[in-house]
Amino acid sequence: MKSAAPAPTEIADRLRISAPPGSDLAWRAPGRANLIGEHTDYNDGFVLPVALGLALYIAGRRSPGSLRLASLDQSGMASVDLSTGEGPDKGWGRYATAVVRSLLDEGVELTGFSGVLVSEVPTGAGLASSAALEVAIASALVAEPLDPVRMAKICRRAENVYVGVQSGIMDQLASAAGRSGHALLIDCRDISVEAVEVPAGLRVVVIDSAVQRGLADSGYNERRSQCEAAASAMGVASLRDADGDLLESHRERMGDVVYRRARHVIGENQRVMDSVAALRRADFERLGRLFDDSHRSYAQDFEASTPEVDMLVEVAQDTGGVIAARLTGGGFGGCTVNLVREGRTENAAAEILDGYRARTGLEGRLWVSEPADGATPLEFLTKGGFTPAPSG
Repeated sequence: MKSAAPAPTEIADRLRISAPPGSDLAWRAPGRANLIGEHTDYNDGFVLPVALGLALYIAGRRSPGSLRLASLDQSGMASVDLSTGEGPDKGWGRYATAVVRSLLDEGVELTGFSGVLVSEVPTGAGLASSAALEVAIASALVAEPLDPVRMAKICRRAENVYVGVQSGIMDQLASAAGRSGHALLIDCRDISVEAVEVPAGLRVVVIDSAVQRGLADSGYNERRSQCEAAASAMGVASLRDADGDLLESHRERMGDVVYRRARHVIGENQRVMDSVAALRRADFERLGRLFDDSHRSYAQDFEASTPEVDMLVEVAQDTGGVIAARLTGGGFGGCTVNLVREGRTENAAAEILDGYRARTGLEGRLWVSEPADGATPLEFLTKGGFTPAPSG
């Protein structure tokens, strides 16, 4: 079992004050930034995320028979019956209901929990805030810790079946299985994970465009359907099984939009593998070109960017110290991910925000992180806040 760094003091204080009397349990589950590989996950392809230092924290105590959660960020209480799975079907509470139902579907032994949660992961920014919530809730409910892959599959099912967003497994797996100092090369067909070291001297800078997004209300599910249509037109199980030659030979059997969706995914799978090779060689020039190509494809072929996000990427590309920049996450707004040289991180980030504000009038936000560990327990102390839970 991994142990995590203590929760930030402010968060520890808020949870300690608000948690139910007798609270002695706590977990953290991180958000993620995908370095490269967008909309490849549900096409059985490859992705390369990192877990972030930004995390969701949950603290409380055992409470037989039910899950009772209050959020310190959003209004409302989520109360879910662990025997029937009955609970909220709207708002953030629907994720609690979804996780309980998915755990019950899989026959996982549950123990009740009453507590509070607070998150550093911004909602609507494409940093997997919902996956962090799902993984944290599942961690608090299971009688025995789950293998990260099984945890991710259950939480993905919660989002797919009970929330209604047809996401792939990347977000949940990055939150459950992240590794400090590394990106995760995930094969979304067999759910295998390979840690890829991020070269020393690089920092991950996530910048929020201030263009909000919501997957359930956006074109996410439409894009998935278009990818399935492309695979069907080519007679393959998924776009993972197609290459450029096969796509071109079947171009006339699909409309232009479906063709371009498939071209993005097929090219993106190759860019993921090329990026892994570039990271291992510390070939920053190659990495920058791959990010450029990825963003262009995401914006033009997949049509999942916005003019504001395109401008944010353009500003970053022209800023000294920035190795690579692109839109990350499900698209339609949200954040960019930038790889920046250590020593230039703060200045480069400030320059990007200033340039973006001057061109768009929007006030972005940013977070600097190193790749972090995935979901981990914390020891809740009645006095003194949180410390890492003992390894075991």
